Amino acid sequence: RYCRLRNWNTLFVCGTDEYGTATETRALEEGLSPQELCDRYHALHADIYAWFRISFDHFGRTTTPQQTRIAQDIFQRLLAQGFLLQDTLEQLRCESCGRYLADRFVEGTCPFCGYAEARGDQCDKCGKLINAVELKNPQCKVCRGTPVVTPTQHLFLDLPKLEGRLEAWLERSWATGDWTANARHITRTWLRDGLKPRCITRDLTWGTPVPLDGFRDKVFYVWFDAPIGYLSITANYTDQWERWWKNPQQ
Repeated sequence: RYCRLRNWNTLFVCGTDEYGTATETRALEEGLSPQELCDRYHALHADIYAWFRISFDHFGRTTTPQQTRIAQDIFQRLLAQGFLLQDTLEQLRCESCGRYLADRFVEGTCPFCGYAEARGDQCDKCGKLINAVELKNPQCKVCRGTPVVTPTQHLFLDLPKLEGRLEAWLERSWATGDWTANARHITRTWLRDGLKPRCITRDLTWGTPVPLDGFRDKVFYVWFDAPIGYLSITANYTDQWERWWKNPQQ
């Protein structure tokens, strides 16, 4: 509102981040399809923001054709420029359900603090990040069966290849930008420990499909997919979306 009052050319967008295991898990709990669940909560969020008179230019969502198109295009560019690599992950698979268990579909005992209800991605008691196969006494959240460790191929963002360029950019940005002390500390910690390849695919059905032979039964990991939602929501508002997102002088 301040920017609008100053007559600055301003675009205010937001939306619901709808893919990923949290959605699948909640849909199972409520007896709905993931799309039905997302439709319900998108409308609920939109109504609440309207009630608060939060005046988005566009309140969108990530389950749109524009999201698929832009996310897959970014993926193809990363692939063409050699910023992706393939590797095998050990994942928990539930034979009763016939599926690999994404992080939030498995619970067990934290290997660090012994908390009995740790998730497959992190422990809510001690806060440590967890690889699901590290859990003790793992259980499938759907059928409560015991999953088995099984290898599966995935695609990774080759972050070490970008480390040098990122460090140079950060030094410039820290000198000229207004970073919080917390953001600086977290970023420095990542760089101090060295960047690691980061998986960008998941053995799920609810998500943006991976457009590559050998991986078409997988979707993009929501951490890769969701930030692109800001671009696709803008693209659903205007076909001039690239002028907003590819204009470093503004």
